[in-house]
Amino acid sequence: MLKVILVASGKGGTGKTSLTAGVGAALAQLGSKVLLIDGDCGLRNLDIVLGMSDRAPVALPALSERGMEQLAVQAEEAGFDYLLIDGPAGLPAELSFLAHIATQAIIVTSTDRVCVRGAERCARKLEEEYCIQRIRMVLNRVRPRLISRGRSGNIDDAMDEAGLPLLGLVPEDVDLISCSNSGRSIHAVKRTGAARAFVNIARRLNGERIPLKL
Repeated sequence: MLKVILVASGKGGTGKTSLTAGVGAALAQLGSKVLLIDGDCGLRNLDIVLGMSDRAPVALPALSERGMEQLAVQAEEAGFDYLLIDGPAGLPAELSFLAHIATQAIIVTSTDRVCVRGAERCARKLEEEYCIQRIRMVLNRVRPRLISRGRSGNIDDAMDEAGLPLLGLVPEDVDLISCSNSGRSIHAVKRTGAARAFVNIARRLNGERIPLKL
């Protein structure tokens, strides 16, 4: 059965697009058939991260509830196991069309309190207005040294404030930045850092019990 996962965030700049691409690639490496779509038509950048910017259309049709339903049906008929939607940041109106077909959601945030507050608001909207029941959080760009010095938000505090179960921890990784800019997969460069975190998240999505650690 097709799993439709909306990847969302309360604020921009949390690394949502890189996570969508990295987890999507990891799921494919594990044997799943994965379709990624960019739900932010106005400010799309998933094509750049995937190294496909020269093949993506300049203009895209407006999102609609009916159009998303048809996309989900076509994806299932084509045999896809996962449909990952890189949603727009925040809570714009078009989020409703994407959430309409989602069976679960991943909220991406850093440990910063401002981002965590946005993540909590986004999760509540997805749950209360769009009836998505399975919503989990990924803490991205985690910097243990700053956390230990009290200069960055604490992981436990972020979980408490957001009120969401934790799906994964992704460390700050400079290689991920360079890969995103060049359109290369982080998995082609290394197996540690963010790459390992993406694989662990993919394995948890597949139902495996993987310890939560950096």
